[in-house]
Amino acid sequence: MPSPSTQTSVLRSVRDLVRWGASQFKANGLYFGHGTDNALDEAFHLVLHALHLPADLPTVYLEAVVTDAERAAVLKLLQQRIKTRQPAAYLIGEIQFCGLPFTVDERVLVPRSPIGELIERRFAPWLQQEPQTILDLCAGSGCIGIACAHAFPDAQVDLAELSPGALAVCKANIERHDCGEQVRALKSDLFSGLGEMRYDLIVSNPPYVPVAEWKALPEEFHQEPRMALAAGKDGMDLVARILAEAPSRLVEGGWLVCEVGGSVPEFEARWPRLPVTWVEFERGGDGVFIISREDLIEHL
Repeated sequence: MPSPSTQTSVLRSVRDLVRWGASQFKANGLYFGHGTDNALDEAFHLVLHALHLPADLPTVYLEAVVTDAERAAVLKLLQQRIKTRQPAAYLIGEIQFCGLPFTVDERVLVPRSPIGELIERRFAPWLQQEPQTILDLCAGSGCIGIACAHAFPDAQVDLAELSPGALAVCKANIERHDCGEQVRALKSDLFSGLGEMRYDLIVSNPPYVPVAEWKALPEEFHQEPRMALAAGKDGMDLVARILAEAPSRLVEGGWLVCEVGGSVPEFEARWPRLPVTWVEFERGGDGVFIISREDLIEHL
């Protein structure tokens, strides 16, 4: 039987390595849900990263022959993905969100929120005028708030985050995007560290996964911070606090946008009469609601 090194020595092109990686990922039962949804795309991004090639590589270069050293580097990264079950974004150290690159590591959730599409739409049709103040609550990497800053260049944006590690990643991304005059990162347990600030728009992707469900998730999710995912028996512990406190943190006419992902049934069980609007997305994703300050005050 050929040795593993002999078997992989026949992998000569970029295309060969992508195909081999995808086959190995499928054979080892990896999960894909952190920026990609299939083995081929995951392998493609990792192979190009290891070869220092751009993600928009022209197809003709997939036939390029790699050197022995390049093959070894690619195989090492692909095997690391299999062994550690870390999502590709952690192994690469960054991911795209709203067309912008963000630094990520194990201290933050891998950005993948459908809220990105809503930002690109400038929160239409709900926002009738440019927001002057925006809060990214439970900011993680800061991707939502920084993307909002790009969409609304005249707005002041706060990133509120409790985790010291995640706060450090927020600050790294603020520096990366050179937006320190517009965006600030604040250590805050939800709204507690924000002083008297009030906002035109609050956007949040808080933890919303029921603990029992979190325990049963694929290993890739367990590479992410538990505090960014799990939130009590029904997943609604932090959402309940956000709903209760948001009215006092929104200006008149302000809006709350919040993601609860697959926990919509749990949300509706707790707040069956709350008149939220569930956002529809063209590129997939669900479980994001929007509600006005006035409706929060009237119905809670």
